[in-house]
Amino acid sequence: MAETSLTMDELLAKSPPQIKAGDMVEGAVMSVKKHEVWIDLGANGIGVISRREVGGGDMKEGDSITSSVIEPDLEEGYSLLSMKKASKERGWGELDRVFAEQEIVEATAYSANRGGLLIELEGIRGFLPVSQLSAENYPRVSDADKDEILTKLNSLVGKPLRLRILDVSRKDNKLIFSEKEAIRDDVQARLSGLKVGDVVEGMVTGVIDFGAFINVDGIEGLVHISEISWERVENPRKYVKIGERVKAKIIAIDKDRLSLSIKQMSEDPWLSEVKQFKKGEVVAGKITRITPFGAFVQLSPAVEALVHVSEMSDDDGVDPEKLFKLNETKNFKVLEIDTENRKIALSLKDLKAKSLPLSSSKSLLRGSKPSTAKATKAKPKAKKAIT
Repeated sequence: MAETSLTMDELLAKSPPQIKAGDMVEGAVMSVKKHEVWIDLGANGIGVISRREVGGGDMKEGDSITSSVIEPDLEEGYSLLSMKKASKERGWGELDRVFAEQEIVEATAYSANRGGLLIELEGIRGFLPVSQLSAENYPRVSDADKDEILTKLNSLVGKPLRLRILDVSRKDNKLIFSEKEAIRDDVQARLSGLKVGDVVEGMVTGVIDFGAFINVDGIEGLVHISEISWERVENPRKYVKIGERVKAKIIAIDKDRLSLSIKQMSEDPWLSEVKQFKKGEVVAGKITRITPFGAFVQLSPAVEALVHVSEMSDDDGVDPEKLFKLNETKNFKVLEIDTENRKIALSLKDLKAKSLPLSSSKSLLRGSKPSTAKATKAKPKAKKAIT
């Protein structure tokens, strides 16, 4: 039989391709030493993995493992491998798939900082920013206290969270999670069953200067300071407390947030109290606010009126700050009552105190009523005739 001679190109074509850095290779454990593990790579020779690159788990001779090539051809003739890197490469691949398919995953935070939660998934460490937490877990704190925020975030460490990958980049070593995106579909489904005018119940999750946040079955709701009470509210914390359950009426739905009103759960006391005032009469009220354009006057617990700067004096240069003091009580004349817009206009300059006895002024602040007693004039005694 004639011998067949092979060219160099044919021999190279028949030999297995040489491995290079970054390749994933499979092999059998040959030997487990104290500081390294030796791997039989078959046609690719022998590889070694240092203990720090092995990762977790026990290994024994004969086990089949997958590793990543760090250095394919050392001087000693073997390849330097890493199981940790191989695991990380597989992890990035899985994260790319999860991101592409927009899957929802469950993970737990292993630590927290003031900016958010640190989370590891598929061996890759990522970050969940505070802004991407759900309404239920968002740390609503007074005055944005960073220490208080960190305390609340630490309470979430170890707690299972439903998450969606917001951004992933192997090149930039970036992995960002979002809890809000993971529950968005659920929130939208709940929102579709709600409408303006509905009464809902929820828990107060935060109280700030301009209102209170309410968690309504996982949906964030905001009660603006103007919707907390029919009274003029200066400090919302006096009306609602964190952890308290309250009922409120939906007054608007904006994307994934509810605008709520607590005060509309009861009748407006303004409408009943304003009936006690009449145009042209004199009333007594307490100065509650002083502005460059006028002063606000409380006539009763629910009724506040305005005396415009033009109705304070005939002097065009009048200064409200010099004319009034906060919490002092003065008499005013009622100029106009606008029930539809809940406004009352008062006048100080039109008040003719000398033509109206003080007892005719009305003061619901003190609960007094105008006096109906008529003033009596004392008759002079008759002089005795001189005889």
